[in-house]
Amino acid sequence: MQKRAEQMDETRQRIIESTVHLHGTLGPAHTTIAGIAREAGVTRLTVYRHFPDDEAIFEACSAHWLAGQVLPDPVAWTRIDDPIDRLRVGLSDLYRFYRHGEAMLTRVYRDRDAMPDRRRRALAQRDEHLRGVLVEPFGSMNRQLRAVVGHAASFATWRSLCLEQQLTNGEAVEVMVALVVSTTGPEPNPAKAT
Repeated sequence: MQKRAEQMDETRQRIIESTVHLHGTLGPAHTTIAGIAREAGVTRLTVYRHFPDDEAIFEACSAHWLAGQVLPDPVAWTRIDDPIDRLRVGLSDLYRFYRHGEAMLTRVYRDRDAMPDRRRRALAQRDEHLRGVLVEPFGSMNRQLRAVVGHAASFATWRSLCLEQQLTNGEAVEVMVALVVSTTGPEPNPAKAT
């Protein structure tokens, strides 16, 4: 009985690791149950026995991958009252996470529409929470500032600056901090803009 339970755990773990590998190389949209089964060396039926639906396998895959990461620490950011200092520390933390998890994050963000609704909502909520922690010390702020901080915290922004334009994480942080600082002035008067 003990041996059977251990074999079941090992099989489940192989399936999870195979899913993580495929999500990180092909992406969630191109990962199939047949592909997971082939990668794990099991049958499709075995995959379904352990994970009855896409939601269950996505949850296990995400939990496994995230457990191996050093996640951003927005609680630590909240200990910094100065808005620019918090922004600099928070973006540095985020950009470190993005660089370390680049392969998986590229495919997850690219394929987010193919993910189960719950995973897609969780990703959007996490991104919104991180942006909120960075924006909070600015107090009363204009819509443009919120948009610029959101842009600075975005994985797509990091990817563009650091991978496509080949800036270092530190250089990208300073570019984004400068952009935010340039946006912290008074909100433009809409009557003057016309």
